[in-house]
Amino acid sequence: MEQIESRSPQRPDDLVVKVADSGPADVAAAVERTRAAGADWARRAAGERAAALTACADALAGAAADVSALVVREVGKPVGEAVGEVARGVAILRYFAQAALLPEGEVFPASDGASLLHTRRRPHGVAGLITPWNFPVAIPLWKAAPALAFGNGVVLKPAEQSPAVALRLAELFADALPGGVLTVVTGGGAAGAALVEAADAVSFTGSVGAGARVRRAAAERGIPVQCEMGGQNASVVLPDADLDAAARTIAFAAMGYAGQKCTATSRAIVVGDADGFAERLVAAVEELGVGDPAEPGTAVGPVIEVEARDAVAGAARRAAGRGAKVLTGGAALDHAGWFVAPTVVTGVPEGDELLTEEVFGPICAVVPAASPEAAVEAANSVRHGLVAALFTRDLGAALTLSPRFDVGMLKVNAPTAGVDFHAPFGGAKESSYGPREQGPAAREFYTRTTTVTLTP
Repeated sequence: MEQIESRSPQRPDDLVVKVADSGPADVAAAVERTRAAGADWARRAAGERAAALTACADALAGAAADVSALVVREVGKPVGEAVGEVARGVAILRYFAQAALLPEGEVFPASDGASLLHTRRRPHGVAGLITPWNFPVAIPLWKAAPALAFGNGVVLKPAEQSPAVALRLAELFADALPGGVLTVVTGGGAAGAALVEAADAVSFTGSVGAGARVRRAAAERGIPVQCEMGGQNASVVLPDADLDAAARTIAFAAMGYAGQKCTATSRAIVVGDADGFAERLVAAVEELGVGDPAEPGTAVGPVIEVEARDAVAGAARRAAGRGAKVLTGGAALDHAGWFVAPTVVTGVPEGDELLTEEVFGPICAVVPAASPEAAVEAANSVRHGLVAALFTRDLGAALTLSPRFDVGMLKVNAPTAGVDFHAPFGGAKESSYGPREQGPAAREFYTRTTTVTLTP
């Protein structure tokens, strides 16, 4: 069997793990094993499932330092963010342990006045989860925890760049969960496609192109599917905002973790003095610590691989060739790993990729707008619609403009990056497909409703 190597992006000579590149037959077999184990899991009392997830949370909390270090090593996440992500994973597990005990249905008046007309929720069977590398703890858990809480078995296919973290999570949970209920299969795109063909429900996070293939394949099979597919997110800055605070917030939202978040800010759309704000943003960006992600002061580590580094530098170079001005960054750094300088660009011509596409790296364009309405229109002009931010001290403007953003999430005086695990997560347009993730919304996806009429 062919194998996949996971290497540290800050030290590419550091081989983190070598794993199998699973083929369709391997994936299908894993799904069948999980389906068999999941049948008993689904019949267990909700309290038992809750206790098992609580034990998973305890196991992860007990290994938090170890897992955080592995996240830093495998995907180059700055240690402060890695520690926070693991803590978030613990909180997600505890939240869904309790969510398993929520009422599972409703009672309706029966037409005959005597029957008990009610609904019950049932799991789908095997939830196939296809997850990215940038949040190797939080995203697998915000999918797996509700799937397990509501009685599904889980087959998790992590990204090729982060199998070690996924395997470590499965190892930690092995004593808390029945054997076979949570299975990790490693591999590339072929393994993910095979999982879509075998699972009973599919949750995917990744690129727009891959997500489109996933949702088509799932629709052809008639199974539930949800796809989260990234963003090209705007932060709109009005003249009355606290401009220094806005610059600091946007700097971290755009550049933290080298901009490798689907919620990262790609465009700062400024009403008023755009050049003056660009200077503030550059100053804030240049204060961010860049370097070894294991160092506590680092905010910007490496990008995940050489292609990602070249994509950022290439986008800046092409924009400059079309007349844009690179105010800071724009080139690879002289480090052993895949480092690129945080980049701020102004004067970007209309239609440039920096204004339309998700580069997925530490690069942000500053764009002028003639009015608040024009700024919102510019923010909405892309095919993505995940999240946007609005910076203003005018409550009336905030209330008036917020509903006009064509996004799934809107922040006011807060960074686009960062979400609460107990609130619905998802976007509009090509950013999302299917039901929302996280919080109470998760149960809508991981269960189906059966209407029961009980006549005495």
